Amino acid sequence: MSIVVTGATGHLGRHVVEQLLEKVPADRITAVVRDEAKAADFAARGVKLAIADYNSPETFDGLFAAGDKVLLISGNEFDKGRPAQHQVVIDAAKAAGVALLAYTSAPGTLTAALADDHRTTEQALTTSGVPYTLLRNGWYHENYTENLAPVLEHNAVVAAAGAGRVSSASRADYAAAAVAVLTGEGHENKTYELGGDVAWSFAEYAAELSKQTGKEIAYNSVPVEVLTGILTGAGLPEPLAAIIAGVDASIEKDELVVSSGDLSRLAGRPTTPIAEAITVALKG
Repeated sequence: MSIVVTGATGHLGRHVVEQLLEKVPADRITAVVRDEAKAADFAARGVKLAIADYNSPETFDGLFAAGDKVLLISGNEFDKGRPAQHQVVIDAAKAAGVALLAYTSAPGTLTAALADDHRTTEQALTTSGVPYTLLRNGWYHENYTENLAPVLEHNAVVAAAGAGRVSSASRADYAAAAVAVLTGEGHENKTYELGGDVAWSFAEYAAELSKQTGKEIAYNSVPVEVLTGILTGAGLPEPLAAIIAGVDASIEKDELVVSSGDLSRLAGRPTTPIAEAITVALKG
């Protein structure tokens, strides 16, 4: 019986595998990856590797075994039909008779287009007959703190979120919740709304950046259409730019405020403050 993590060399997947290694023997962990070379460090520590691709259903044939607990990390190929990709994993998990299939989804309150793929996948999973856990992950600190260069260059945080707030948390926080589900008991057919303990506004985010950098960093709230134009001007494909700007529109309506407390409860500790994530990013 294995704990199987798909997308194991991605940003979130790496955190999950690292934290699993602190709790279970390496030979009980299977990392599903597309590129074996990227997982060489895991293999060297005794983690089993499985080479598979959401776009090639046959690569998942026989990958899971009865009794496995599987974490399906949602794909990031927005242009390749993510629900169909996820369906490949659901079908393979059902055929194998896995004990649990946990899926990283989006908050139930989110109406932005980004959520559509997640809702479709949730429907497929909850009606599949496979024991499931929905990990409805909120926004990540790193969505902002890993993109500080333009903010620091122009001394401005630009978003289309008005005075809306975000209950973000670190990837490591969300990974801790996933690990708790994968290594614990009693999570079958449960839905967890996951977000940081403290919601913040972009004005507060700009103020914290100003405090830590010693610069005067402003928050410029712009219309969704303007933000879409800025993102496409920076090289993002228009469909992806529209998805990102659409999330800001949802933030303005407080759709990414998550007050359930599920994340800190599952992680067994308070979530990481945004100020701490900014400090780490600035040091990097």
